[in-house]
Amino acid sequence: MLAFVLTACAGNDETTPKDNKGTESESNENMDLNEEASDSAEEGMDHLEMNHSSSGEVPEYLKVAENATYPVGSEAVMHANHMKGMDGATATITGAFETTVYAVSYTPTTGGEPVENHKWVIHEEIENAGEKPFEVGDEVVLNADHMEGMDGATATIDSAEPTTIYMVSYTDTETGKEVENHKWVTEAELSPVE
Repeated sequence: MLAFVLTACAGNDETTPKDNKGTESESNENMDLNEEASDSAEEGMDHLEMNHSSSGEVPEYLKVAENATYPVGSEAVMHANHMKGMDGATATITGAFETTVYAVSYTPTTGGEPVENHKWVIHEEIENAGEKPFEVGDEVVLNADHMEGMDGATATIDSAEPTTIYMVSYTDTETGKEVENHKWVTEAELSPVE
């Protein structure tokens, strides 16, 4: 039996967000991550070490999307293959934010193979981000812990797009496991539930 303990946090009820540094890994200590690696385009990505669920805490300055296509509490179908069990799953929106989203390549701080084209890291999860978005080819330091070895890693921006980004909860279509507050899915990766 897999159980998640979640605390009330920003993004679910639009309360004041907190810095997410270290919270995801702490909330996922007992999470079973023995899933097979994705066959997606993210070469080198070891999804065995990806934190599929999170506490739901978001970076301090992340702007809540006021007119999101998929508001918090609504459902949408995901068309994303960041990991197995995601594509085609019906997701409940747990957060909707306006930001710039990046695909990045980096070498984990814990060693191992480089991770290519990791989707997604948001602007507010990059050290010293400032207001201006980064451009393709820029070198940055990540302040995200979606995967082991990501926080503090030097990364190269592979793509950048201003968009509405969503945090979602869903049932993995392959394992049946509940995934809570997954970060992140872009608006282009969602469609209405029919």
